[in-house]
Amino acid sequence: MTKPLEDIRVLDLSRVYAAPAGAMMLGDLGADVIRVETPGGSDSMRDWGPFVNGESAYYFSANRNKRSVTLNLNEAKGKELFLELLKKADVVIENFKTGTMEKWGLSYAELKKVNPKIITCSVTGFGHTGPLSKNPGFDPVVQAMSGLMDVTGASDGEATKVGIPIADILTSVYVALSVTAAIRQRDVTGIGQEIDLSLLDVQVSSMANVASAYLNAGMVSERLGNRHNNVTPYQVFQCSDDPIMICAGNDGLFRKLSELLGHPEWGSDPRYKTNRVRKEHEVELVSQIAAIIVTKSSEEWLDKLAQAGVPAGRVNNIAQALEQEQVQARESVETLPHSIAGEVKIMKNPMRFSQLNIESTLPPPLLGEHTESVYGELLGLDASELEKLKAANVI
Repeated sequence: MTKPLEDIRVLDLSRVYAAPAGAMMLGDLGADVIRVETPGGSDSMRDWGPFVNGESAYYFSANRNKRSVTLNLNEAKGKELFLELLKKADVVIENFKTGTMEKWGLSYAELKKVNPKIITCSVTGFGHTGPLSKNPGFDPVVQAMSGLMDVTGASDGEATKVGIPIADILTSVYVALSVTAAIRQRDVTGIGQEIDLSLLDVQVSSMANVASAYLNAGMVSERLGNRHNNVTPYQVFQCSDDPIMICAGNDGLFRKLSELLGHPEWGSDPRYKTNRVRKEHEVELVSQIAAIIVTKSSEEWLDKLAQAGVPAGRVNNIAQALEQEQVQARESVETLPHSIAGEVKIMKNPMRFSQLNIESTLPPPLLGEHTESVYGELLGLDASELEKLKAANVI
């Protein structure tokens, strides 16, 4: 075995980001991920720019290491073919609205009759239970409802969503983790199961310290821009040229920062010596630090902060982030050949193992790119049978 999931087959019926990216991670780990879309295409992400020779760069971000087939589940023959594929699969991932799979007669209860060991993972905005279970839920809606937007943005500005679809991204990790856990449990019990993942559940649980502060101390965290609700100094400071983030996350780091700034006395000052009292005097402390930081360039400060062992980094745009030496050294970007785009550059899976090299083998597939090969390989359908299915709008 060269990859841990190489004997696992996943039928990926999902669209947009959260579930497809989770399926992609399983593909990174060796699973044979077969992306199933309607003959005309069912993933709106293919239509989201920017485009490379007509192919969506957004779509590229969630669909490496997959094969693509087309299949119309609204047709009786399409459902029949799906159930034949199911017999040779281990996992089904879907993110239709609650009740859609049941409407097609493809609920978990029905699927396990065909394949008792099947694992299904359903991703919805709000889960399969509760008063909002049938409501659609997109990432920004979930960011708003989870409390995330209320703690994001400037203190004197409006609540702000995160600049990436963070609820989708976090959910994708839980897709991969929960499916892997279910596979491991099936290895022991021989029994599959149904996974019900909700974007709102994931994002609420990811509120971490903000949620804990409220649950245990009744504290409703405030929107503080680039400052921290519980720690100081822990924010962005403007240098003479560019802004940098400085995180003096404990008293020892604060003393190092104080010495670097030419004020070693701050480390023993009753107003500043512990984080608790620093928070009480945050405004005056931060204003003094800001007045010093602005006198030198970001490069000068970052060199000094690194030597002192104080966590700090430049506030980069995406070009600067991907071009920085550390990212290059970690080989975080892969390049794959693509039949239309020529080459596709994708972010490499960030997991690094001593006994496993995770490299992509398949570029994000074209719609139905592997229809003939997959149906021939798994279902034994020949060219004439495939042509008849295409003519009937089944594939």
